Amino acid sequence: MSATTAPPAGTTPPAPPATVDTHCPYCALQCGMGLRPAAGEEGVEVVERAAFDVNRGALCGKGRTAPALLSSRVRLTEPLVRRRRGGPLEPAGWEEALDRVAEGLSRTRAAHGPDAVGVFGGGGLTNEKAYALGKFARLVLGTSQIDYNGRFCMSSAAAAQGRAFGLDRGLPFPLADVPRTGCVVLVGSNLAETMPPALRYLTELRENGGRLVVVDPRRTRTADHADLHLAPRPGTDLALALGMLHLVVAEGRVDEEFVAARTSGWPEARAAAMAHWPELVERITGVPVPRLREAVAMFCDAPASMVLTARGPEQQSKGTDTVGAWINLCLATGRAGRPLSGYGCLTGQGNGQGGREHGQKADQLPGYRRLDDPAAREHVARVWGVDPNSLPGPGRSAYELLDALGRDVRALLLSGSNPVVSAPHAAHVEERIASLDFLAVCDVVLSETAALADVVLPVAQWAEETGTTTSLEGRVLLRRRAVTAPPGVRTDLEVLNALAARLGWRRGFPTDPEEVFGELRRASAGGPADYSGITYRRIAEEGGVFWPCPEVPGADGAGGPSADPHPGTPRLFLDRFATGDGRARFVPVAHRPAAEEPDADHPLLLTTGRVLAQYQSGAQTRRVAELNGAAPGPFVELHPRLAERLGVAEGEPVAVVSRRGRAVAPARITSGIRPDTVFMPFHWPGEGRANTLTNPALDPTSRMPEFKVCAVRVEAAGSEAVAGEAVPSRPHG
Repeated sequence: MSATTAPPAGTTPPAPPATVDTHCPYCALQCGMGLRPAAGEEGVEVVERAAFDVNRGALCGKGRTAPALLSSRVRLTEPLVRRRRGGPLEPAGWEEALDRVAEGLSRTRAAHGPDAVGVFGGGGLTNEKAYALGKFARLVLGTSQIDYNGRFCMSSAAAAQGRAFGLDRGLPFPLADVPRTGCVVLVGSNLAETMPPALRYLTELRENGGRLVVVDPRRTRTADHADLHLAPRPGTDLALALGMLHLVVAEGRVDEEFVAARTSGWPEARAAAMAHWPELVERITGVPVPRLREAVAMFCDAPASMVLTARGPEQQSKGTDTVGAWINLCLATGRAGRPLSGYGCLTGQGNGQGGREHGQKADQLPGYRRLDDPAAREHVARVWGVDPNSLPGPGRSAYELLDALGRDVRALLLSGSNPVVSAPHAAHVEERIASLDFLAVCDVVLSETAALADVVLPVAQWAEETGTTTSLEGRVLLRRRAVTAPPGVRTDLEVLNALAARLGWRRGFPTDPEEVFGELRRASAGGPADYSGITYRRIAEEGGVFWPCPEVPGADGAGGPSADPHPGTPRLFLDRFATGDGRARFVPVAHRPAAEEPDADHPLLLTTGRVLAQYQSGAQTRRVAELNGAAPGPFVELHPRLAERLGVAEGEPVAVVSRRGRAVAPARITSGIRPDTVFMPFHWPGEGRANTLTNPALDPTSRMPEFKVCAVRVEAAGSEAVAGEAVPSRPHG
């Protein structure tokens, strides 16, 4: 130890600064981290939290740099109001800002009815905030028009799991099971860039002798780790899964005992799969038949296997059926409801799972209860102290709600979302938002959507408030307050409390998150997502609790002999599925084309996704210098043959044109993408906004937009020449 750092002889060294255990504010992995006061300066710094088993201290660049967003230099610290139509946003006091929001919402409601007021939430809100926002919409505003951006995350997987298993939870098993299985088929996920600390589970899988199959039209960093990479044409994942199931049947690999004992509907699903013979699937997907056979052998020869899907197969107009086909593959081979086997969805947003479980979704009440179920309405209404008949019915899904703005829905309260960048057909969505009579936004930063608002309310963020989130494992976690928010900033719970009071509800909207969680527990009790046995104390002591976790009478020792609390449910479906008869349901599905196929004017396919250093709409990460240095702007990934046809060199600007608009970004040339496909990341606004191009065609069940595939042409920037028509759609993999 140097003289400058050693304490004087005979003295006691000062105690190290206190570290607060918490979780990363970004993706649904919810990595554990510690926060402590930064040495010699204001703010906090991130320290390793090795004891948390999910990431064992490892963090990606986004997690490491998250404290940068706490700086007053990059975030909002006072309310902003637009005092005249077309005027600028100006600083205001909280009383004026809240009065304006209450007046704007109540004026619209009085003039046009409660459903003329909408609420749009975010998958990053804590469980407490999501619960309070849903309650506020349905009680205070009386509106059915509430949904959230988590609809764009995993709604197709949720719908498919619900109809097959009777219950949806991102992963029905803990991540710790992944390295212990024999084979993982990873469909449409680039974990190396979207959830980097999770990549170690796949590395450990292979170190343990397991096999990894990656399905992705791009040769991503994740695909580089695979034993087998399948590169189907975008929009054909459904055919690929059906082709694999066809081979399972043809090669006698069906687990007949499991199918007979624990499933229903197999004859119909088998007949649907047999209509997708391997040569047909090769023509549809471009994946050669020998590769299909190899994937089936890897999956079926292992003693246990898993299929994990992400946004690739889910963000399609047939996403529910696509996920359903992969679930059918698991069921037919006995790879579900057994240890170290199963289907799981890699939820994207930080609280995408909990955000819909507790009331932000248009058709759900807290506890994952259906809004159109009379018993569910009765239970939640009793907790809320209202007449069940006073609760509105189901409303519009996320894109349908955004599309209705300025027409049926005239005012909007938006919290923690940036649809001007993140929604499909984004230029249209921006026009609809701009046409509103009134828009209020609660956010940490002045996002592109907040810049259009009549009132912007600056709210506290992850390190400045306590609350729970639910990770992709279904594990309820506790984020602890580590620092005090700047003067002029309030929590979302304080905002909803103040607005409710102005609108006539002086009770029912507490500002203490633990009190809100206590009410959430009661509202969820007996529901599919039962949190009633989970407390802040238990989460802190146990490192998180897996739902469902019902309350056990007497477990707290009050009123009689103490009982053991429910342990939580890390692994679902081992004994029975969550259906009426306990059997999983096969659902017959058939391949169908994407909503928009290439033609002479738009001969290529666009697919979109994320990059390592940015997150979602980029509203937060684009304000962090280190992350911007690593990923400063959008790009268009092209195959060398397409670039040669265009006469475009690396880094030169190209225009991507769909039926909805035009985006311009530099070319990035790589042989890791199919020749008939281009890729753009979606984190940026402006002329490089990828979602200007994407198709809002909706899945009929999940109402998920088709982000992952649309028809485009590519031009040298400034040119009208069409490129791509001569690029064959041939087998590629």
